[in-house]
Amino acid sequence: MDLKDKITTLKGIGPKKGKVLSEHGIKTIEDLIEWFPRRYEDRRRETPICDVKQGKDYLVCGKVISRRQSGNPYNKRAPLSLLINDDSGMIEIVFFNGKYLSGAFNVNSKYSFYGKVSENMGRMQMIHPEFHQYGEKGDIRGIIPVYPTIEGISQNEMRKIQAQVSPAIESVREWLPENIVTEYKLADPVFSLKNIHFPKESRYVLMSRFRLVFDELLTLETGLIYVKNDNAAKKNGIAINTGRSEEFINNIGFKLTEGQTRVWSEVAKDLESTGVMNRLIQGDVGSGKTAIAEIAMYVTVCNGYQAVMMAPTEILAKQHYVTLTEAFREYNLKIGLLCGSMKPADKKEVLDRLGTGEIDILVGTHAIIQPGVKFNRLGLVITDEQHRFGVEQRHRLSEKGDDPNIMVMTATPIPRTLAVILYGELDISVIDTMPAGRKPIRTIAAHQEDRGLVYDKVRKELVKGKQAYVVAPLIEESEKIDAKSASELFAELQKLFKDYKVGLIHGSLPQEQKDAVMDAFVKGEIDVLVSTVVIEIGINVQNATVMVIENCERFGLAQLHQLRGRVGRGNDQSFCYLIINNETDIAAERVKIMCESTDGFQIAEEDLRLRGPGEIFGTRQHGLPEMRISDIVRHADVLEKAKNAANSLLASDPDLRSTDNAELRNRIEKMFGGDIRLEI
Repeated sequence: MDLKDKITTLKGIGPKKGKVLSEHGIKTIEDLIEWFPRRYEDRRRETPICDVKQGKDYLVCGKVISRRQSGNPYNKRAPLSLLINDDSGMIEIVFFNGKYLSGAFNVNSKYSFYGKVSENMGRMQMIHPEFHQYGEKGDIRGIIPVYPTIEGISQNEMRKIQAQVSPAIESVREWLPENIVTEYKLADPVFSLKNIHFPKESRYVLMSRFRLVFDELLTLETGLIYVKNDNAAKKNGIAINTGRSEEFINNIGFKLTEGQTRVWSEVAKDLESTGVMNRLIQGDVGSGKTAIAEIAMYVTVCNGYQAVMMAPTEILAKQHYVTLTEAFREYNLKIGLLCGSMKPADKKEVLDRLGTGEIDILVGTHAIIQPGVKFNRLGLVITDEQHRFGVEQRHRLSEKGDDPNIMVMTATPIPRTLAVILYGELDISVIDTMPAGRKPIRTIAAHQEDRGLVYDKVRKELVKGKQAYVVAPLIEESEKIDAKSASELFAELQKLFKDYKVGLIHGSLPQEQKDAVMDAFVKGEIDVLVSTVVIEIGINVQNATVMVIENCERFGLAQLHQLRGRVGRGNDQSFCYLIINNETDIAAERVKIMCESTDGFQIAEEDLRLRGPGEIFGTRQHGLPEMRISDIVRHADVLEKAKNAANSLLASDPDLRSTDNAELRNRIEKMFGGDIRLEI
């Protein structure tokens, strides 16, 4: 058995199960070995039946003293009931749909059972526990791994599959230098992989987990530091004289906030230098990041260079195009727009003008990074809502010029703990003040039974001539998920607000239709916009003063904050109503935080605490590779050790060319996918 073999070569994994596993990134034996348990159940000690308590999980062992099949014994749904005795007491074991188990138990034979105890009519019960004949091979006792849930594959099946591939672990070789293994007291990789799945002792779990977490964080840090070093090696950047920034700032129509002034001075210092600017601008919703971008673009064009701004959606790109066209109208700057949905003839015209230098500033989506897009003299690259782009996409955009200055912006507040890791190759600036006159958005929690009152409040805003957003977590109704859909809400609100114009927008609509709906809402032709999270970022309609988020428990804190930021863009008091359908403890805590705070950075810290980085930044879409076993917040101490080891490795082998580092190089390329290319 080879680590690169497909999982379908294993017993019990046919095409159907293979497809399910593949959807979770498990395609090879190696992938399967790296599907680590999320926790363990300690089943080493039997509990006397007389000591079990309702609501807890136990391992009990005893003899079957009676076996009864209720109802029609030929009906496969007929329940099977066993009475188990261990000399201290009795417990009932129940299996619904029990016909398939009717021959699995013999009266007077001893079995082990593990499951949650409940009480029924004064009798202790276990319903559908795991079981095994006592003392037989494969008994359920021991330290038992519990894996992340995969629909259609039970825990027992996953354990059997993992047991099959255990021999393949023997082929894993030590891949870290001896000095690092010794310095950080790392366990052997074979020992670690075997004991992370089927530990013999609880201390072996800790030893194994430390090694595997260290491996993963070392791979992450080495990859990020490699990118940073690679950027730093590009010493000859484009120096921009920022002297004419004052004329633009004085004519901008408002006074820059203290935060904006500080951040602009940091950006200006970068632009003036001969090195390449690589700066992240973080700022909460409405803090004025776009103004900083406009100043930087203006001075860049004044120096004879072009600027480009890339946005993640066409809606946001078109909004930036309109905003920049207006901002630079009196300066006679030529602004171009490039989006995937444009007609070929229109695209060609833009590309021709861009190539000759007629266009000073280009705004667009990822269509900008396509091979045929050529600039005449690119000096500044800006990506907006940059967490939506991977490392490689940012690089491809910067490669459109000769080491242009790079500015990346995000309105998604990111705790500094994560920002340093996510954007390790960038200098970080934070706009931490808001424009004067902005009123904090009032956030109000409501339950399903209060929906009528919420929509009465919406009507009051509509009567004033204001507009409203209503956000749903789904596009269409779902049998599996108990939540409002945008289509369902659209139909409901059309009847409720029949005197007003109600619009619908979601990600599955054709681009032309989305643009038409958004344009109508911006112009005030739509009063109530029903939407999914497609309106989460960037949309700026100052007349919208009320936001209703249905099934708010289905959104994370950071996402709720982004959605709320679509209102409160003008000087009128704005409102955000969070309607709860399924009130879990975490949902209640999220809503409480949202109602008490409008500080995006505080909310991001709380989101990190409640959900962890895996859920927030767990996909490559957000710039950070998926972590299999580590948590960059919970394992901060290991992260620091891994970072030191990564710096040590790269200091002696900057490009990882050594054969000793071949496995590390492979792991980095596997972790980051196309986001990092190591030049060997």
